Amino acid sequence: MINRQRLYRIDKKSAARLSRATLDRIGQGGAVVTIAFIRDHEMRRLNRDYRGIDKPTDVLSFAYHESDQFSAWGSEAAHLGDLVIAVDTAADQARLEGLTFDRIIGHLVIHGTLHLAGYDHETDNGQMRRLERVLRKEFL
Repeated sequence: MINRQRLYRIDKKSAARLSRATLDRIGQGGAVVTIAFIRDHEMRRLNRDYRGIDKPTDVLSFAYHESDQFSAWGSEAAHLGDLVIAVDTAADQARLEGLTFDRIIGHLVIHGTLHLAGYDHETDNGQMRRLERVLRKEFL
């Protein structure tokens, strides 16, 4: 867990527990995820450099390997990758959606963790979104 910003209080233990619970729930309990919290100016740079989109986004997931390779790790802890959350964008989303900052952070942790585990809402005919809704109801 890395907190590279000081504007917002981050409940790092809660974020870690939520990512762990998500991984456990989808059968990847042996996996490890790194979560970093950053400001929008850093996120804008990452989004521009890695996705070609010159604006901040709420969450980026940087997977270390292809999702189907996880099973090859067996019982060893596989580091799935890095999850990066932009706190400024998260706070804006919380205000727009009428939710607390902590709840939006929870949404983003679940969303990003699922991406690192190989889910892709752009190609899976709604499977990831449905699973996200279930996990949010269960964990948040």
